[in-house]
Amino acid sequence: MAAITVYREKLPKQPSYLPATIQAERDVSAGSTCNSVKYEVLMTRREVALVIHEGVQALDVAGPLDVFAEANGFLPEHEHYRCVLLAGSTAPVRSSSGMWMIPDLSFEQAGREFDTVLVAGGPDLPDREPDEEMSEWLRQWGVLARRHGSVCNGAFALGHAGLLDGRTVTTHWRCSFQLAVKFPAAQVEHDRIYARDGRLVTSAGVTAGIDLSLALVGEDHGSALSLSCAKALVVVAQRHGGQSQFSPLLGAPTETSTPLGKVQAYVMEHISELLSVERLAEIAGVSPRSIARLFVQELNTTPHDFVEGIRIDHARNLLEATTRALKVIAFDCGFASVDQMRSVFQRRLGITPLRYRENFQVAA
Repeated sequence: MAAITVYREKLPKQPSYLPATIQAERDVSAGSTCNSVKYEVLMTRREVALVIHEGVQALDVAGPLDVFAEANGFLPEHEHYRCVLLAGSTAPVRSSSGMWMIPDLSFEQAGREFDTVLVAGGPDLPDREPDEEMSEWLRQWGVLARRHGSVCNGAFALGHAGLLDGRTVTTHWRCSFQLAVKFPAAQVEHDRIYARDGRLVTSAGVTAGIDLSLALVGEDHGSALSLSCAKALVVVAQRHGGQSQFSPLLGAPTETSTPLGKVQAYVMEHISELLSVERLAEIAGVSPRSIARLFVQELNTTPHDFVEGIRIDHARNLLEATTRALKVIAFDCGFASVDQMRSVFQRRLGITPLRYRENFQVAA
């Protein structure tokens, strides 16, 4: 654990909310001229820096912090994680939910290596102008960490710093395609809960930061300790399936007066039917070749994938809200059999229908 022994004489009293070790670092960074100040920094591998910013998602910060704090309860003191919050300044930062957070160090004061550096996300981060001070710190110091990365859409900050080029990454499903467009040199995995590419680690949305942090604890201290932390926090140690299971597969329907709109409306109302490309073309009043082209041009999908997506979404709704047997749900949603429904769920969501029901069914 990083520790600082400080001897003070008539130094200003530290704020009550600030750990003594952090206040000592500030005094040193400020260039204190008091000759009686002596300090000793014992570096370890376990200093974790979470980068925060105005409008940060509170859970992106609290989730990882609680995982590392929980791990400390199972570890000897000299192996504890020491977590600090970094920001552009030490002024309080307001999260997107209204919660105030107080950074321990500014980027200027944090000019050193950390064991782990994670950038937290925020609802408006994907559309925000790059924070040059943050980008510079990440390029200069963040990349020196044993591992560095992001929680949720904090990946956009990494992209602005030029740290995603040629790397495999993930982010919240809602903005994963936006990340791929904005940083085309990155390989964005849209369905991963978290991804690791060398020393770079990134997680999917919000609570996936907990999954990532549990994985990091497991790397450091073994899966048994990671599982103990998960049990204490009442979360699963490793989720089944990808983040697609949490996102709707379909966007808003097209205007019903258009050929595609007619097809969408019909499919949603007749999902149990056999819906071939020829049948969809007939409904739209165009040729099979034309309907296939329209789907690709306007919805960026094929007719087959579109119909399959509606079948899955309908099945998901029934699995969540009813106790119907799987074979009944498969029939109602147009699958040829339970086995076909299971295969499609596994391929597109990375999870079986039964496991999906266990995870998401609403109690009666």
